Amino acid sequence: MARIKVVINGALGKMGREVANTASREADLEPVGAADLTAEPGSYSLPDGSGTVSISNSLADVLDGADVVVDFTNADASPAYVRTALENGVAAVVGTSGLSKNRLDEIRTLSQKHQVGAVVAPNFALGAVLTTAMARMAARFYANVEIIEQHHDQKLDSPSGTAIATAEAMHESRGESFVHPASGRQTLEHARGAELHGVALHSVRLPGRVAHQEVIFGGPGETLTLRHDSVDRISF
Repeated sequence: MARIKVVINGALGKMGREVANTASREADLEPVGAADLTAEPGSYSLPDGSGTVSISNSLADVLDGADVVVDFTNADASPAYVRTALENGVAAVVGTSGLSKNRLDEIRTLSQKHQVGAVVAPNFALGAVLTTAMARMAARFYANVEIIEQHHDQKLDSPSGTAIATAEAMHESRGESFVHPASGRQTLEHARGAELHGVALHSVRLPGRVAHQEVIFGGPGETLTLRHDSVDRISF
């Protein structure tokens, strides 16, 4: 069976290196190129020592022969990279977080226009996907829910894309907004966090954290807590 030829975009970042590691390790994947805005054009050594591929600061320069681009960059730049991939007939898998609804709609339109697949995943960790699925199930039975998400202190967006996607999924399942009790008096502004569809969203940013999320449902005399922890980026 032919291997899937992968280009890593954002290859010099932490997640880019993890993607390169995975693409090198999996038998059905083959890294064929890398791109990063800060890269000097030349050769990129694969993290597992299996060889090198071409790297450029322009994604378009390394797309020849590729099947898919895996993009871990930033929310402002990602749609332009996806456009470049799709216009060249290369599918896109996007792990960049913080994409707005308008950006997602833009990517969907581009995918349909060029008839090339694009996947945007707020979180690649299996446990995170399962947590969202279970939260969607529980949302039908509880009127009150809050999300606490914790990430490393270098994460750019707050709240996380996973927290937003979880809140959206729960709202879709419930069919209406949740109950968001307002404080009678907030001695500090934003003490109750952000709010989306009645879901309170709280973000923690600390050194030593990777990615962690709690979804806490409350009902008469009980709480239900769904928690997922990524302790290493390999989970993504």
